[in-house]
Order: sequence, then C-alpha cells, then structure tokens
Amino acid sequence: MSQPILLPSFKGRRVAVMGLARSGLAAARVLATSGADVLAWDDGVGGQKAAEAAGIPLTNLHEADLSGVAALVLSPGIPHTFPAPHPVAARAKAAGVPIIGDVELLRLAQPDAAYVGITGTNGKSTTTALTGHILAHAGRTLAVGGNLGIPVLTFPALVAGDVYVLEMSSYQLELTPSLGFDAAVLLNITPDHLDRHGGMDGYIAAKRLIFQAGARDRSKPPAIAILGVDEPNTAAMADSLEMEGGRKVVRISSERVVPGGVYAADGVLVDDTDGQARAVVDLRQCAALPGRHNWQNACAAYAATRAVGVTPEVIAEAMRTFPGLVHRQQTIATLDGIRFVNDSKATNADAASKALGCYEDMYWIVGGKAKEGGLSGLEPFMGRVRHAFLIGEATEEFAPWLEGKVSYGRYGTLDQAVPAAYAMAREAMKANGAGGTVLLSPACASFDQYPNFEVRGDAFVRIVRQLAGQLETGKDGTP
Repeated sequence: MSQPILLPSFKGRRVAVMGLARSGLAAARVLATSGADVLAWDDGVGGQKAAEAAGIPLTNLHEADLSGVAALVLSPGIPHTFPAPHPVAARAKAAGVPIIGDVELLRLAQPDAAYVGITGTNGKSTTTALTGHILAHAGRTLAVGGNLGIPVLTFPALVAGDVYVLEMSSYQLELTPSLGFDAAVLLNITPDHLDRHGGMDGYIAAKRLIFQAGARDRSKPPAIAILGVDEPNTAAMADSLEMEGGRKVVRISSERVVPGGVYAADGVLVDDTDGQARAVVDLRQCAALPGRHNWQNACAAYAATRAVGVTPEVIAEAMRTFPGLVHRQQTIATLDGIRFVNDSKATNADAASKALGCYEDMYWIVGGKAKEGGLSGLEPFMGRVRHAFLIGEATEEFAPWLEGKVSYGRYGTLDQAVPAAYAMAREAMKANGAGGTVLLSPACASFDQYPNFEVRGDAFVRIVRQLAGQLETGKDGTP
C-alpha cells in the first residue's frame, strides 16, 4: 500500500494556509496530520464550510498574529504581487513570512523522486497527461497532477526512481522556489494573465522559473530544459538558457526541422538529439493527437520521457494508445458518418483555433461568456465551417462578426444547438456524402450557463449520447 505524504519538518511549527479549495484543503490536512499548528482561512463561505467538514479549525488570517509563522501556503489563484497583493499576502510579507504553494511542500517532503514539470500558455494539460500515459505504459511508478486538477499533497509518497509529473501554471511557479525539475518543459508563451504578472515581461519571467535550479540534487545528471521554438519568446529563451550552461537544452518544433532537437514538421516525430534524425512515430496515426499543436505536445512528452529513461519504442507504443483528455478535442461518437467532438476547454479564440484547424465541414457550436478579443484571429478557419450555431450570452456580440464570413443562426442552448447541428449535417450527408464534424469549441467561458467548462462539456456528451440512443431505437424522426 502506498504511503501518504507527511511533512515532519513542520511538526510543532505554526503554518498559515490561505485559500481552502482542493489544494489548500489538502495542504491543511497534511500539515495538521504532520503535527503542525495550522492557521487556515478562506474568504469564501464554501471554503470555510469545507474546512469545518474536514475538521480543520479556522483562524481569520486578516487579524491573526503572524509573527513566528513558518510559512504562508497560498492558493495559486490568490494574488500576492500584481495587480495588488491580497491583504493576507501583504500581512505575511510585512511580517517576513515566506509565501509558498503546495508544490513547494511536495518538494520538501519528497526530495528523492524525479520531477518532470510542464508549463506553457497552451497545451500543458495534454502534454502532462500524455507524459503520464507514456510513463505508466513503461511500467514506472508515478503521480500526475498539479494545475491539471489533482492536488499534489493527495499524491502517494514516491521514492528514488519514481516520477512526479506536474503541470505548472505561472502562479504555481512563483510559489515554488525549491523545486528544480529533472526535465522541464516550456511549450509556448502568448499573452495571458498579464494583469497577474504586471505585463508580458513579468509573465515571461514567471514561465522561465520552470528552469530554476531550486534544491535539485547536484549529484544527478544535468537537468533537461525542453522548449518549443515555434514562437519568438521561447526560441529566445532557449538560446539564453544554452548560453548560461548547467543544463541540456532540447528544442522542439511542430513546424520545422530542428537540428539536435525533436520535431514533427510533417507529422512524423523525429528524434535528432543524437544527430541520427530517427523517425519514431507517425503522429498522424495517433487518433487523440490531431493537429500541429498536438504534434508539439507529443514532441515535448517524448523529450521529457526520454529524459527519465523511457525508450523510443515504448514511447511510440504509448502514443498510439493515448486516449486524449476529456473536454479537449475529445471525440464522443460518430453517428451516420458524422463525428461529434467535445472541445469545451476551448474558452478563448486562440484555444478554439487549434480545433478549427483540424477538421473540415464543421458544424461549429460557439458562444458563452465572451473573452476579451472575442473571435478575433479565427477568420482563416471560416472556410472550413458549414454553419455556426450561436449559444449563450455572446450571441449578439458574435453575430455581427460572423456576418458575411459564414452561415450562422441563434440557438440559445446546447440542447437546441446539438440536435440542430446533427440534423443539418445529416442533410449534407444525404446531399453530397460529406458527413463532417459537429464541434463544440465555444471560444468562451462557460459561466453564463454552466459553472465551468467541464459541466458544459458533460452536457454536450449527454446530448450526443441521447441522439445515439434515439438512432439505435429508430426514434430520430427519419423515415
């Protein structure tokens, strides 16, 4: 039986925990079990109730004496610098209390395991899941989580030879000074969360922390820095890291040949890290990895798992069986030759562009709570869209943008849009034999109709399965 993580170095010490959602609550529990004097607080009623249900006493950190507190474990969603520090973070700084996150506690508790870290503006969740899938296929003992949604302090305690695979947000990286990754991946950097980092320079600096030395054991082989070089910010960072020395830099690309790196310019993953330019796997045959953005993810996962000892042959086998991530270009069903794809995770135009670039003859379900910039940048993909099905709050904002670019209509909800898209696709199938794809890729947040993108995606799946059931029983209204 696996052992839980404990933090004996905090026994008898006062530790504050601010923010009691999943990761904060897990941190409070582990600290309390380890014998720490935990001062836990959440500004929301939900977090307070969760703590009480877990038997964690509450202490109002807006008023508590923070002198002598060993650390403030801060939820990564709570600002500690820009645009303004949360009052509790400001009080901790004034009292000289270190501000850390739960990943820092993991690193302090489990120093002997190997660590693979993955960050980037886009693609990090798929890359993290794929990396974990490959390691599991190789028979390695591992745990996968972090920003992916699984609190790291709920992991089992791992030992030397085992691997923690961590998706790291820029927020988490700023709260983890001791973490030095054995293999660190930076996929890409495009503008995002700039208010939390004081602008683009601050955001780039936060992402660069994935390559910090931290408390990594210097007796280990040099760390591996893996960077996508298909956009200028990360390409420049790769050059800078190489000039600094102290680590091996592996460049990856889904657009061009990269001598000495890993690339998939034509869809075939090639490993040239030893100068042999070896073709490893045809990614076009990996159903859950469509499109160049996923080819980049695959190159990153390949380089990361090679860095911790997995062979190319095992990696290739694993990539062919990767099931993909829920809500990220997830194929739900094919009915009458029409594919249904759940890409509910696409909450902005840049994310939606990845799916829109992968399919032809699309019946695109779009809308929700609009993000800044709306659908700007999606113009090149409209020739692939047969009809756009507008839903949610963004309908009236998006309709003028779609005018003259593509046929569209107002459908209000998924319950109306999905059957309508299916009916239209079936008519096209009868007329010209082109089945096409019903694609939910909303380019919007979900909060106008759903609590999160997961619930929105689950609703899409439910409706598709209902359609499948009707088709099986002959109740779909066809003659």
